[in-house]
Amino acid sequence: MRVESKMPFPYGNAICYSGFRAGQHPDGEHPSYEQIKEDLLLLQGHWKYLRLYDCDQHAQTVIEVIQKEQLDFQLMLGAYIAAEVNNPNCPWGGGIYKKMQLRTNIKKNSKRIDLLIEWANRYPDIICSLSAGNEACVDWTDHLVPVESVIEYVKRIQRQTKQPVTFCENYVPWKDKLQPLAEEVDFISIHTYPVWEYKSIHEALHYTKENYYSIASLYPDKPIVITEAGWTTASNGHGIEKANASEALQKIYCDELMEWISKENIITFLFEAFDESWKGSPDPLEPEKHWGYFKEDRSPKLVARAISSS
Repeated sequence: MRVESKMPFPYGNAICYSGFRAGQHPDGEHPSYEQIKEDLLLLQGHWKYLRLYDCDQHAQTVIEVIQKEQLDFQLMLGAYIAAEVNNPNCPWGGGIYKKMQLRTNIKKNSKRIDLLIEWANRYPDIICSLSAGNEACVDWTDHLVPVESVIEYVKRIQRQTKQPVTFCENYVPWKDKLQPLAEEVDFISIHTYPVWEYKSIHEALHYTKENYYSIASLYPDKPIVITEAGWTTASNGHGIEKANASEALQKIYCDELMEWISKENIITFLFEAFDESWKGSPDPLEPEKHWGYFKEDRSPKLVARAISSS
């Protein structure tokens, strides 16, 4: 099945980038200019588009490096929006906040959206698309935001910027809950993770295609971008079976994924460039820490070694 729709920007290789290293954290120390320069030089020539999650110091440094080093990257830039309502369905219990915190979050979210707009207009040659948030509407999120609020953020961004605007979310909510939002965004962004849904490597690409085409068929006139798809290389058995996580399996899935999306010209942001030890639980085998094409020390995994040698 081939879905013909005008994409929001030209097809090219894309990857999610978050450069936090050992001891660094979005709420703590951020990567330095030289560290981000090292990362981008590793990615240059292999990926055209980078997806960044928030208008923070990390993103500001990425833009500075791209400008000063004259690197050939385009950015999908997001505004990270925090919980505006409680979500008792969050499996790890992280979705419950006091009313005062929720009110504070709403104010901060508004400021984040304003900053996204400001940066989009300040760096139009680098920032090619904008996202009003990330995984804030799915049933299990710890930062739940009402669909109505996301719609208002999208509209605000659209009124004040020229770049296409989206919202990045798991594919499931787009089937029903996010239909009003789908009417407003310039393109739909979905996340698909077969390994999180207990699929074997033999089922993985077929399942990804099912996820993609289930949304594309609902919105035939709306461009669809995959903003996260990948395979973890380690697991402690919580959520992902240990035997279903390895560098060899990551390479198989990503190779098959790349063959499909390049044939169909589906813009897909691979998840992700580098391992990040700050994510998830303290367990070193926590799956959230191991999705990178490169390890945290910047040594290439099997899939990245194949790219570098090609």
